[in-house]
Amino acid sequence: MINAHLTRTLIARGIALALCLPAAAALAQSPGSEAENLETITISGVRASLGRAVDLKRSAATVQDSISAVELGKFPDENVADSLSHITGVAISRTAGGEGQKVSVRGLGPEYTMTTFNGRILATDGAGRDFAFDVLPSDVISGADVIKGAQASLSEGAIGGLVNLRSASPFDQKGQTAIARFEGDRNMMSELNGYKLSGVYSNTFADEKVGVMLGVVYAQRKDRTDVAGNDGGWTRNPDPNDQSWLYGNAWGGNIDPNGNGVLDPNEYGLIGPGQFRVGSILEEKKRKAISAKIEFHPSNAVTITADGLKTRLDSPQVGYQQSYYPLFAPGRWSNMTIQDGIVTGFTMDNPDPEMRLNPELLNITEHRVVDTDLYGLNGRWDVSDALSFNADVYRSTSSRHSGGQDTYVVLRMNQPDAARIELGNSPVPNVTVDFDDGRELSNGLAQGDFTGSDFNTHYMELRGDNIDDEITGATIGGKWSVEKGGLKALKFGVNYTDRKKARDLVNNTLNGGADYYSGDNAINVAALGSDVISHSFHLPNFMSDVGSRFPRTFLAFDVPNYLQALAAYDGHARPTGGTYQYADAAAQWNPLESYRVTEKTTGIYLQADFGGERWSADAGVRYVKTKTTAQAWDAPILGITANGPFNYTADYADPTPITQDGDYDFVLPAANFTWRFTDALQLRAGIAKTMARPPVDKLAPTNTTASVSWGEFTQLYGGNVNLKPYSAKQADLSLEWYFSENSIFNVATFYKRISNQITSSWEPGQDIGVPGYLFNISRPINGDYAKVRGYEAGLQHFWRNGLGFRAQYTRNTSKSFVAGEERPLEGIAPSVYSASAMYEHGAVSLGVTADHTDGFVTAINVLGAGFNEKADPITWVTAHASYNVNDKLTVSLEGQNLLDDEQTYSINGNPLLSQGYYRYGRSFNLGVSLKF
Repeated sequence: MINAHLTRTLIARGIALALCLPAAAALAQSPGSEAENLETITISGVRASLGRAVDLKRSAATVQDSISAVELGKFPDENVADSLSHITGVAISRTAGGEGQKVSVRGLGPEYTMTTFNGRILATDGAGRDFAFDVLPSDVISGADVIKGAQASLSEGAIGGLVNLRSASPFDQKGQTAIARFEGDRNMMSELNGYKLSGVYSNTFADEKVGVMLGVVYAQRKDRTDVAGNDGGWTRNPDPNDQSWLYGNAWGGNIDPNGNGVLDPNEYGLIGPGQFRVGSILEEKKRKAISAKIEFHPSNAVTITADGLKTRLDSPQVGYQQSYYPLFAPGRWSNMTIQDGIVTGFTMDNPDPEMRLNPELLNITEHRVVDTDLYGLNGRWDVSDALSFNADVYRSTSSRHSGGQDTYVVLRMNQPDAARIELGNSPVPNVTVDFDDGRELSNGLAQGDFTGSDFNTHYMELRGDNIDDEITGATIGGKWSVEKGGLKALKFGVNYTDRKKARDLVNNTLNGGADYYSGDNAINVAALGSDVISHSFHLPNFMSDVGSRFPRTFLAFDVPNYLQALAAYDGHARPTGGTYQYADAAAQWNPLESYRVTEKTTGIYLQADFGGERWSADAGVRYVKTKTTAQAWDAPILGITANGPFNYTADYADPTPITQDGDYDFVLPAANFTWRFTDALQLRAGIAKTMARPPVDKLAPTNTTASVSWGEFTQLYGGNVNLKPYSAKQADLSLEWYFSENSIFNVATFYKRISNQITSSWEPGQDIGVPGYLFNISRPINGDYAKVRGYEAGLQHFWRNGLGFRAQYTRNTSKSFVAGEERPLEGIAPSVYSASAMYEHGAVSLGVTADHTDGFVTAINVLGAGFNEKADPITWVTAHASYNVNDKLTVSLEGQNLLDDEQTYSINGNPLLSQGYYRYGRSFNLGVSLKF
């Protein structure tokens, strides 16, 4: 039952909304209102798309927002997630190149959201359940519904919202239709280009009993993302006054400005940089997709549909970066400047080779090839006017095999130098490095003064995981139209889902291979040949909006050639004994972060639909039973070998399997009510209990101590099968005024009390059985509860002259409690808003949209209690223009990120404590569409 506090909250908000009703009703019923005097006009394109979305919202049984294709095979944006971001309460995160990837609803992160395609759960290539929208071309989608309320007849698994993607039907537009499109794009920052070819064919025949549809997409695009980050984290001294940070994380020694070797009170909790990097990610993204659907209507009472979707995303990335590792150690820093408890400047001029800065070349490659398939068969049978049944079976798979093919490779400069680091309000510190031979880092890179002899081999991590996700699902349901009194119909059904997800991590950290060529065993790069470092190069507009001083020229560091050169170096004497053998450093299966998870779910529901002259309602219950089996492996550390400063190797015992079983069940009641004051004005209310399952990787008892390699003694646990699912008691109240054709004004309020939200613990100074070392331990845990409440408002209107606008605003407040302690709830954006202006008349369509997401907490207590990582605010502006040359030919121009905004991260919003920077640049897309 919903508690008393929730009831009071609903009553208060209901009264507030009700105060709006008299005026709104009067406006809706005004004899001179535009709604009653508009003539019927034909609309198409964006305006028609928004009109269909309004109709879907109006007729929905619960709180819902939708988007529809502009025309067959053409979504409003190039990316599905970008289109979803225009919906009230929806925010997205972006991947390399600025493409939308993950979706959050009403401030709740992707883990609270479930994505389905035609009601079928989509398999994912990530470790969890959240769907990566960049694997799915928008061309295969005809619409999407973001369902924020709940009904017993809807799939369980979402607390933030259920996103259901819809494919088109050949009977949406009867007869024969074919459309072909060509699009080309250019990014103004990177000066890189791309193109896309797509086509759709649809036909109905055999006396309109058979319909077929086929869609194909091929796209190739080059992207660049300028990045900066803080991979090694920030160093923070211990603070005896902070129970969450008694031990600190100063691996090299406590930061000691006065050099007395004692942690003085004014040095408690002092913060300084551990590592930072800056560079660019280059990506060549290729997409292939084919979709097909066959519908057969042997009679008016029977419909049989078979459909399939197959996509491949091939998006290899190469990241050229400069890395700096100024981690404090006694005698390493001098001439320190301190501001508000942060070391903002220091000099590094110690002649000891291990104490100087030693700038690094960092090359990060990522091999991401994702195959996503979905095949299904659906049938509907109208037994009589009162009774109908529907059945659906499907199989969804996602596969990404990147094991051992990703790299994180570092070459380390070996020349004596003196350096100065100064933090500012930019994402990259000021860096000055003067070498003893007279060269200077920035100018030397630009002038090609450095060659392979100036570098030694260092860290060489080979990594990547193989992920296979398989979902088999079946549903059978029915509807019995009762039509007795207020009872209109009964809906009932049962569903079954069998999910199997496996992850195999393949890397070379467990066997010490990542450090095989470092420390005393480092090799001068010149000895490996001339193909490792070939030339200097400069990227156009690189970090052009960052004002700090640092090198902006790269050395061409070819990782494949580097690995081949290392293999060819086999047989040379190794300083610590034996000879170099590349096979000893090769990637191998890492059992500690691999898992197998099986999840079987059975659900059954019963829902009653009610209605009267001015009202409609539904009430029902869904019962869900889930059984899980998780297998992982454990291998305790037997000992640790110190190879040098910040360079350690752990010796592990043989892995042993761990298998854990779990099960849980839920009873999920839901009820919705809609009251129509007039044909244009309605009030909607909903109340429900909902649940969301833990991310798949959080069910497996994996763990890693990989950070031992660089001197951070932390054990990170991935999860355990006993984590409880999220559950929530939620309520929605929405007032909707459809005051004109294709127009709406709506205000809504919502409340969620979430139990068992998943967060992380931090247990410093723990003995895990490694002689001479204490470890910090972090593990996922269930919190006590969290509260999320908020309101949203939307306004959309079109005038007869073709002008129109749309605006949405959502505001959230949240609190999370863990062991009685209040914490921020990660992933909750306090506000999201969007505004659009449009003009569509005759052959011309114009529009501009701005989507804004406020800053929000992404990780808590990263440097102790109250030191939270935050995503800073971002505004994404898009625009479009199209012209119908004739009934067959249309040309279009679209712009993305027109403000050239970047996504940044920091600790508590402090620009001195930058955590990450991603700049994508603005881009333009020119397209031609031809109808046959």
